Amino acid sequence: MTMQQEDTGTNRALLALEHGSSSVRLQAALALGTSPDPGYVDTLVARCAVEPDFLVRDMLTWALTRHPSALTVPKLVEELRSERAQARSQALHTLSKVGERRAWPAITRALLTDADDEVARSAWRAAVALVPEGEKPALAGVLATQLGRGGRETRLSLSRALIGLGEVVVPALRAATRDAVPRVRRHAVATERLLRDPDAGFTFAVEEAKRIVVLGTDGEEG
Repeated sequence: MTMQQEDTGTNRALLALEHGSSSVRLQAALALGTSPDPGYVDTLVARCAVEPDFLVRDMLTWALTRHPSALTVPKLVEELRSERAQARSQALHTLSKVGERRAWPAITRALLTDADDEVARSAWRAAVALVPEGEKPALAGVLATQLGRGGRETRLSLSRALIGLGEVVVPALRAATRDAVPRVRRHAVATERLLRDPDAGFTFAVEEAKRIVVLGTDGEEG
């Protein structure tokens, strides 16, 4: 294949990232990751912010991980300041996959407590993947402020993140079991149960937490 043919193929793949068919976009992202080039990074990062299909976004992330972190990490960190929630969420997800610990300072408290559940969930996963050992207790404290948040999937994501930090989360969880809000107490008890018995399952842990915690009369769901 000549250089001109390669350039034509690359341009076609870059343009295909905006094609109306998700399968075409998926193949384009695959092609750009299979033959990485520094010139692709800006386009791949920009597409992550607007791509509607989950599988294509995951392939875009994979394609970015195929490029040098020295090129991708600064661009991804820039995206964390975007007003677009998907841009922040996907950048966090990609940073967690790149695994470059120098990105840790960019995982701010504002991201860990972001009003958008998908952004917050991505921030929790990225934080656990990148946090230095000495920062784990402080991270556990911030994550514990989110106990009781959202629906089942959000709460499960938070429990997994806390458990991923290991025993350092125990003081924060113990404190949360005395919280004034029953929903927070239940989530803390369920998370501690899962920490002790990972095979218990989240639903079982929540049901057990309901039996342990005094529910009050607020009528909140588990």
